[in-house]
Amino acid sequence: MSKIFLPNGMEASKAIYSELPIFEYNSNPYIQALPQIKNKEEIIKSLMINQPFDVNEREFDSSIRVHLIQRIYKVFLALPIHVRVWNNINTLIRQGYVARNPFSKEYKRFVNETGKQIINRTFDINSRSSFRTTASCGLLVGHSGMGKSTVTNLTVSCIPQIICHNEYNGMNFNQIQLSWLKLEAPFNSSPKSLAHQFFIKIDELLGTDNFKRSVSRNLSTDSMMSLIGKVANNVGLGMLIIDELQHLNRGGTSQIMNFLVSLINLFGVPILFIGTPASYDIFQSELRISRRVTGNGEIIWNNMNNDEEFSLLLKGLWRYQWTRKPVALTDEIVNLFYYFTQGISDLVVKLFVNCQYVAITTGKEEITKELIAKVAEQEFRLMKPMIEAIRSGNTYKIQQYEDIRRLDINNTVEEEKKPNIKTVKNEKSIVVDKKEKNPLINKIKSIKVKELNDDDLRKLVHEGGLKGKSPYNILNENEYIDDMSYFQDGVEL
Repeated sequence: MSKIFLPNGMEASKAIYSELPIFEYNSNPYIQALPQIKNKEEIIKSLMINQPFDVNEREFDSSIRVHLIQRIYKVFLALPIHVRVWNNINTLIRQGYVARNPFSKEYKRFVNETGKQIINRTFDINSRSSFRTTASCGLLVGHSGMGKSTVTNLTVSCIPQIICHNEYNGMNFNQIQLSWLKLEAPFNSSPKSLAHQFFIKIDELLGTDNFKRSVSRNLSTDSMMSLIGKVANNVGLGMLIIDELQHLNRGGTSQIMNFLVSLINLFGVPILFIGTPASYDIFQSELRISRRVTGNGEIIWNNMNNDEEFSLLLKGLWRYQWTRKPVALTDEIVNLFYYFTQGISDLVVKLFVNCQYVAITTGKEEITKELIAKVAEQEFRLMKPMIEAIRSGNTYKIQQYEDIRRLDINNTVEEEKKPNIKTVKNEKSIVVDKKEKNPLINKIKSIKVKELNDDDLRKLVHEGGLKGKSPYNILNENEYIDDMSYFQDGVEL
């Protein structure tokens, strides 16, 4: 696309329209001005970011090479989940525009009527409208450090944010199109704070004065909503991205979520939510928003498993070795990297960079297993409790850190693994002796081990009993019993 500059100095793209194989996408300038839909190979090529590397650079002085290894932080290797995010974002934008065709009589009537109501202050967000939105809601939830925001930024960077229209099919069409806008969830969960952020961003991009006009009046939440909808229609907003959703104050999420759902329902603006597992409970507690998310692009992004995908990531990074004694990537090294990072991609990159830094500055010039372990112990001291919690698989320990809570892709949220203490007729199971005063002490009457899963506590206790160990000792050895001394040594609550 050819570039033009707005009066405020911002760069924009001149609209170039293309025919698409999807008939509902044609005859809509907002959709036809977007880049062509890419296949998988093209998506991977668009997302991949390589860095310059020359083996001769390994002969440079150590003072130079410690700067060169910083290039690794800029490398981005496309994985299958990144392709899913790309497709989700591009689908949300295009589908949201289907009902918002600026040449549709129904949509033009809706925009005109709504605009008059907002100007006359008679707009009611609870009133019904003949306008039927095609907008939906997307959700990207995953561990901190997995690259959620990075891949989102890379994807939208391939979509011109500001597109200038002039003429469409021989008709005058003087229009600014803002294809996407990214905001951060406000800490106080205030719809007004989000609205102000919205106006500030719009003004920065387009050189308008929406914030000045909205702040100068003591507007209600409903009035703010109507103004956001009006501006969104005026600039042809394709999608709103709300990042860092976990920052929302849990006590006030209902109001801001209703605010955002109204934006989807009333004005047809798709929304993509991004957050850590700590934010997932918001969607489970809010029916209106969870109904919008369900079936429309929910992506759960847990830490990687130690499988082919993890090896692929490490293999892509491994070529960037500036040490004078480069080593081959072995299964043993892959397993060691996974042990210390638990498949969190940000930690994988940091461990690799720091290993090279230590190898170069100490003169060892080689990444060894001992070096990897030493660097991980030194550099990941703050992360150690979280990594150990993930490694243990102990639900109780993991739940202490909301940002690393693992979400089950099949069953949405992983439930706590609790032993079944109910007595079932005609089956052998653990039963609780009701005469026992301490409910934590269970009597094992009998157990049919073959019918239990490997992660079932009953099987663990039974196998420990065969070795002469008490239930307490076997649970303690497997880290299911936490050290409570902290709460007993004179700590004031």
